[in-house]
Amino acid sequence: MTDNKFKLLAGPCVIESEHNVMLLAQAIKDIAAKHDVDFFFKASWDKANRTKATNYRGPGLEEGLRILEKAKTEVGVKIVTDIHEPYQAEAVAQVADIIQIPAFLCRQTDLLKAAAMTGKMVNIKKAQFSSPEEMLNVVGKMEYFGCTNFMLCERGNCFGYNNLVVDMTGLVRLSRLGYPVLFDATHSVQISGGGLNHGNSGKSEFVPYLAKAAVATGVLSGLFMEVHNDPASALCDGSCMLHIDDLDNLLNQIMRIREITRE
Repeated sequence: MTDNKFKLLAGPCVIESEHNVMLLAQAIKDIAAKHDVDFFFKASWDKANRTKATNYRGPGLEEGLRILEKAKTEVGVKIVTDIHEPYQAEAVAQVADIIQIPAFLCRQTDLLKAAAMTGKMVNIKKAQFSSPEEMLNVVGKMEYFGCTNFMLCERGNCFGYNNLVVDMTGLVRLSRLGYPVLFDATHSVQISGGGLNHGNSGKSEFVPYLAKAAVATGVLSGLFMEVHNDPASALCDGSCMLHIDDLDNLLNQIMRIREITRE
């Protein structure tokens, strides 16, 4: 990254409809502008790692990219979205400003290479099973493929069964690898496989606390947060997402904390 502007990667977990994407993209853009953050609208066109085969995954590559491109063009937002297989990178790069590597896939060499070769910025989620120091191998792969325009994103570590724990010292250790660090404040409250009928659940009430604590470390280049206008009815990870009505106040607090860390 070439600037020091605080980044916000935010949006719904998955594309639920064109209308919902356009609504949220505009709403989050307006809130982000009030706080002078560098906003990227996030939504997945496919959630390939859902707990059950019958869970909603998204509209798919072609339709998902069409909707994201519409938001980019008509609302005027930058886009971040995931890839799960190497062949998807080229198509996604035609729309996305940031290509995201899911946490479970951060060690997949061919996937990292495909993302690196697009020339786009890449956001690499740190695996739940990896220490900050183990991400040095991921860094090495990206540098080997000629890519230095990437960020590392913390999203908590597995602790026993289902629970994730965020070690704030891990953010500092991750920053020592020499690349910008983000914190995923919403997936970090996820209880993987711990919900009703063996789905995912989460504790969204803790999102603001973790977000503010992470920013207070003074090492973050930005935050990743999934945001929804009706989390209770969301088709994926609703129990982890921040309600859009809470975003303005949280960003206000976060930016005040960030100013203190920069004094």
